[in-house]
Amino acid sequence: MKVQMRNRADRIRQTIGFEVIGFLLFVPLAHWAFGFSVQQLGVLAVTMSVIAALWNYLYNLGFDHLLARWKNRVQKNTLERVVHAFGFEGGLLFVSLPLVAWWLNIGLWEAFIMDLGFATFYLVYAFVYNWVYDRVFPLPGWKTA
Repeated sequence: MKVQMRNRADRIRQTIGFEVIGFLLFVPLAHWAFGFSVQQLGVLAVTMSVIAALWNYLYNLGFDHLLARWKNRVQKNTLERVVHAFGFEGGLLFVSLPLVAWWLNIGLWEAFIMDLGFATFYLVYAFVYNWVYDRVFPLPGWKTA
C-alpha cells in the first residue's frame, strides 16, 4: 500500500506559515531576552528564516520518507513528533552557531548560549506549529484526535 504524502504546494504552505509566524514571535522575544536591537535581530532572523525554511522543507520531506519506509505511514505520534522537533533543531543549531556569532559580533560560547535559547523557543514552537498544522490541514483519512 502506498502511503499518501503531502504535495509540494502543501509543504510550501507549511514552511512559509512556520517561518512567518515564527519571525513575528521570535524578534520581539529575542530583543526582550538578549537586548540586541530589533533591526540587528530582524536581519539575523530573516537570514536564519531562509536557511530554516530550506532545512524545514528538506527535513520534513526526509522525515516523512523515513516514516513511510519504516512505519508505512507519515502521520506522527507524540514520540515521533518529539524526535522530529529535536532533529530539526539540532540540525539547524549546527548551521546557525557560526552565523549568530559572526553577525552579533560575540564569541562562540555566547552564540551557543543564545542559540540554545533560540532552539528552545523553536523546539516548542515547531512541535506546536506542526501539530496544529496537521489538525488544520490533515491528509484525507487522518484522524484529528
